[in-house]
Amino acid sequence: MKLKFKRQQYQEDATMSIVKCFKGQPKGSRQDLIGRREKKIDLTNWNQNSVEDIISFGNNKIMLTSEELRKNIRTVQKQNNLDYTDNQGYENYSVEMETGTGKTYTYIKTMYELNKAYGWSKFIVIVPSIAIREGVLKSFQITEEHFQELYRKKIRFFVYNSNNSSNIANINNFAEDNSIQVMIMNYQAFNTKSKGNRRIYEELDELQSRKPIDVLKATNPILIIDEPQKMGKTEEMLKEFNPLFIIRYSATHKEKFKYNMVYRLDAVDAYNQKLVKKINVKGIELLHNKSENTYLYLDRVEISKSDPVAYIEIETKSSTGVTKKTKKFKVGDDLYQLSKGKFDYGLEEYRGYVISEINAQNMSYDIVKFTNGKEITTGQIIGDAEEDYMARIQIRETIRSHFEKEREYYKKGIKVLSLFFIDEVAKYKVYDENKKAHNGEYAKIFEEEYNNIYNEFYNFIDEDYKKYLDSLNGKKVHSGYFSIDKKASKGLSEDEQIFIDSKIDDKAEGTSSDEDAYDLIMKDKERLLSLSEPVRFIFSHSALREGWDNPNIFQICTLKKSNSEISKRQEIGRGLRICVNSNGDRMDYRELEDDFFNINNLTVIASESYDSFAKALQSEISANLSRKSFDKFEQKIFIDRELVNKDGKSLPIDETVVNKIYRDFMKNDYIDENDNITHKLKEDIANNAISIPEVMQDHIEEYTKLITSLFTETKIEIGNANKNNISNLKLNDNFYKKEFQELWNKINVKSIYEVDFDSNELIEKAVKALNDKLIISKMRVRITEGEQRNTMSVSQLKDEDSMIVGKVRNEVYNDFVPVTTKYDLIGSVATDTGLTRHTIIEILKNIRQDVFEQFKYNPEEFIRKASNLINDEKATTIIDGITYNKTEDKFSNEIFTENNLTGKLGVNALEVKKHIYDYVITDSTIEMEFARKLEQGEVTIYAKLPNGFKIRTPFGNYNPDWALVFDNKDIKYIYFIAETKGSMQSAQLKGAEQGKIACARKHFKAISNGAVKYGVVDSYENLINLVTGVVPIE
Repeated sequence: MKLKFKRQQYQEDATMSIVKCFKGQPKGSRQDLIGRREKKIDLTNWNQNSVEDIISFGNNKIMLTSEELRKNIRTVQKQNNLDYTDNQGYENYSVEMETGTGKTYTYIKTMYELNKAYGWSKFIVIVPSIAIREGVLKSFQITEEHFQELYRKKIRFFVYNSNNSSNIANINNFAEDNSIQVMIMNYQAFNTKSKGNRRIYEELDELQSRKPIDVLKATNPILIIDEPQKMGKTEEMLKEFNPLFIIRYSATHKEKFKYNMVYRLDAVDAYNQKLVKKINVKGIELLHNKSENTYLYLDRVEISKSDPVAYIEIETKSSTGVTKKTKKFKVGDDLYQLSKGKFDYGLEEYRGYVISEINAQNMSYDIVKFTNGKEITTGQIIGDAEEDYMARIQIRETIRSHFEKEREYYKKGIKVLSLFFIDEVAKYKVYDENKKAHNGEYAKIFEEEYNNIYNEFYNFIDEDYKKYLDSLNGKKVHSGYFSIDKKASKGLSEDEQIFIDSKIDDKAEGTSSDEDAYDLIMKDKERLLSLSEPVRFIFSHSALREGWDNPNIFQICTLKKSNSEISKRQEIGRGLRICVNSNGDRMDYRELEDDFFNINNLTVIASESYDSFAKALQSEISANLSRKSFDKFEQKIFIDRELVNKDGKSLPIDETVVNKIYRDFMKNDYIDENDNITHKLKEDIANNAISIPEVMQDHIEEYTKLITSLFTETKIEIGNANKNNISNLKLNDNFYKKEFQELWNKINVKSIYEVDFDSNELIEKAVKALNDKLIISKMRVRITEGEQRNTMSVSQLKDEDSMIVGKVRNEVYNDFVPVTTKYDLIGSVATDTGLTRHTIIEILKNIRQDVFEQFKYNPEEFIRKASNLINDEKATTIIDGITYNKTEDKFSNEIFTENNLTGKLGVNALEVKKHIYDYVITDSTIEMEFARKLEQGEVTIYAKLPNGFKIRTPFGNYNPDWALVFDNKDIKYIYFIAETKGSMQSAQLKGAEQGKIACARKHFKAISNGAVKYGVVDSYENLINLVTGVVPIE
């Protein structure tokens, strides 16, 4: 089966955008006599000369003036609705094309057209990796016949490999042959110091003592840079080739190297023009995070000026259970101590895990070692008991999506492929001492799940599809593509080759330069597209992902912990190309029309929540758009903004104002019939001549800045009423006023408490509570499906609104997960409750057996929930026996200045006059409303008490909400401490909360001799009833 190619208008436009930049350039080539050499002797002709001239053919110099080039570039940019780029020189050009739209095809076509128009024939394609190099070579090979039919000539192309002696002959031909010549090379072949790579700069006998680089630069080649954003400092070395000019092709240009953009087909354009697949996401969440085994994931190691630091994901305690967090570690750090969170003790799994060494010297991976002898390398996961279960779910959902698509696509003759990326060969294939291969863990899981889903689908499919599936019985439907151990595989057949993990040569990108592995992937590209080929599921090493460019990949599943450097776009990039049928025909919009996205959709099976994946993906697409401005007039990009002129006059932009702006845009041809921004607006902005609507006559300067900011890439900060951040609060004069200081001196006294209670009564109540209420949740999985909308806009991406949620499924995992960590159950509960070990033993030995056995489901959750229930019963049992006494210790004023409060006006922050700061930061809408009423009411001064103000109680530390000072008029209690709650009903408050509130009453009564009152309120009105004596205080 051969892939077929057809004329695509967007590729034609991209090609001609480059060609038109040189309009007026005369056609021709250049010949230079560069030396003489001995001629091969022809024994039949004794009269021939023994030497011959060496003629080098080169690209003709550009004959256009700078002004002519500038006009050409501006004309192209205007036609393509791009910003003008004056003052960027005329040696560099940029073309932006989204991944999957065929940029390699486009620049091959561009070579033909530049040759046809101007006679230029010397091109060098420079790529950032061997994977991309091999992919480019494959594109040249499979398009060779297609382009020969179009242009009646062939491009002569070769790969420059510093280890290949035939390169010298190829370089000679490149210079001395007048046909279109293309050299393909990865940039490491000329920018690194290895012996082989330095040959390009050495004088060689085969080149008559010339250097290869000199032979190449004499031709003034046109450089094609594929993925220039990955070149780094190599950009500075491109001048070594003495290029006629440089064209850079990428989906994500870096701003620094984005010269003279003459064509742009970004992610938004490509999607809306239906040139790539739609993305569907299956997000998978394990809703019951467990912590029974030592969990570690080494994300990366960073080298600093002092010591290296490791970013390790560990589990930590939180108020809601155990959560995974990535923390920064250095040598000597104790993971047990750092897993505590705000609690008194850490997670048992991390005892003994103290970092002894952080090593970033290895070229392929970083390593962290611990004092207990354990070690972990970059990207490795240790001890995640749920990893296998997550992998099983991902594999299952991939197979399910595969079958759902395949039963429909088979009728259309479209082969469906699913691609799994994994981190180590052993997960797929293991070998015994006789070199015999056996299924690894993932291969076993795959075959089990495949058979289950096969049987699930079989009775609900049509006869033709059944016959197809039946024809695959007994055949291998999955296969692995990995690096091969050449030494161990010597003498073995192709099917018996022994796989090894790919060496990661680029740690930042996580990719390999294994040429043989890429050759195998490329070789099988067309074969895998045939319905007669039984392989439909592919396992490959994640380091080889750049080699996969098969158009019929419809599912991508990464069975690994994605490194932070691997973006979501990289993860999906291998599956964006439009699919082909079994005849090699491209299934584009012309073929499928409104059915296009129903067929061309890529499902990503993610090992994270749908929300997390979708948010990250949209954010990355938005961040990588070269257009930082909006390309379409949309009401929502104006709404809620506010313009304030120099006189302080404010103009809020509401729907009425937006409609007036819209009419002005239409009147001045700033938008087309589809509300897309036109070049007329950009020109008027550049000339400082934009039309000003009548409604903006008092805000001309501010309106001009707003329009410039929204619709060009100029970075101008525009005030937005919704973006007022508050931080670094400072005490104001209210804090130092006599009234507040008198209150502060009454409440800044610390206290101690004594407890007297009947332990037998507590044990009895605790046992009953645990038997009645302790339920440890089993592992639950939520699978959320979502997809991109059928159209996409810049504003949707910025608002993270370009994807929509579909169906949600939940599954329950009923089995126990083996526990390997030893727990001090009694000690942990005793610490959390403040009770003796003897009391805890009496409680636990008297609960029902089935209740106690829930400990196996999740020890951490069992400890937390059991402790909470015991604390609730402790509150109701011991509250009457608690006594508070004041001490000599006091709270320092520094608790008010050592704050890290942050907020946003209109969200959780309020500008105020009576508070001890100029702003009050609230924790809830109830508190926000309460603060507003305090500003309006009888309160003289008030403070939202800082976190450092804590009262010790048997139920944990307690931080009251408000300290209030009232004036004397009609107020019975002028000093009041208030706790704001959504409900004041004690039945709706947990036992521990009730206990803390009861303790707070006793504390304030003891330290102030009754001068300071304390109460729980749910509104300002309720507060006034208390301080005026209308409602008695408890």
